[in-house]
Amino acid sequence: MVIRQVVRLYGLVPRAHNNLFNVSLGVQYSIKRKSSTISAEQTNKVDKPKSRASSLVQSIFHGSPAAKEEEKQTHSKLLARGKYVHELQKHKIKPEYHDDYIKLVSEHYPRIANNQEIFVHLCGSWQTEIGELDTFFHIWEYKGYSGYHNTQNRINNDARFLKEIKPMLIQRTNQICLEFAFWQTSPPNVFGGIYELRTYELKPGNLLQWESYWNRGLECRRQFCEPVGAWFSQLGALNYVHHMWQYPDLEKRKVTREQAWQVDGWAETVYQTVRLVRKMETNILQPLDFSPLR
Repeated sequence: MVIRQVVRLYGLVPRAHNNLFNVSLGVQYSIKRKSSTISAEQTNKVDKPKSRASSLVQSIFHGSPAAKEEEKQTHSKLLARGKYVHELQKHKIKPEYHDDYIKLVSEHYPRIANNQEIFVHLCGSWQTEIGELDTFFHIWEYKGYSGYHNTQNRINNDARFLKEIKPMLIQRTNQICLEFAFWQTSPPNVFGGIYELRTYELKPGNLLQWESYWNRGLECRRQFCEPVGAWFSQLGALNYVHHMWQYPDLEKRKVTREQAWQVDGWAETVYQTVRLVRKMETNILQPLDFSPLR
């Protein structure tokens, strides 16, 4: 009915009467022929419904202005808590330097984290037990990008640390991430057991859908295991999402994942999100002794 009224306004079909027509917005307009010329006031009365009709047509075919305004919001504003910036560091080391590497970061990283002059918090440090072996993950939390810059300046001024760690490395990468607003990173805690870091590379343009489905799916999973954190990449490799979970052991992980399938909504979360993924991987991690999360 709305489309028919819009079409009638534009004169695409004959109008039933010349004196009165009504738009679904509930506004009534009357046009009277008093002479062969139309006054400016009458022209405005004609243009007003046409303008509203034009807006209606635009909404039908191109979306509402409110929706388009929402699209202008960045993903970081729509999805993230916004207060903190997280860095996920990944160090792949030469196997023969395993013990030396642990000793070095065990001395250096707590010193950085405990420095009151810079705004940084070490969430945790882990080594891979299953997955990409001889690999270590570190997650840092900064108070905004200024906190990140202050920390990097402090690290870069530590010539001894850089000199000692470089020969141990095969490769190192990092991503600057934001945490999802619905999944706050766990504070320091001693859980024991193992940690699982699941990494998903999404097809571009699907982050909002991912967040929507996982916002509901998290409630299905957290009944059975401890959600540690979830982050999406902002700098570095893009379209990445990372989830971290904690379990007492691998057997408990198996049981809790099976239990989740018995909860309404979990199957739907998996069905909807797996189609958004380009590739995925998981690493089972053991926390280092100095890790705040361990």
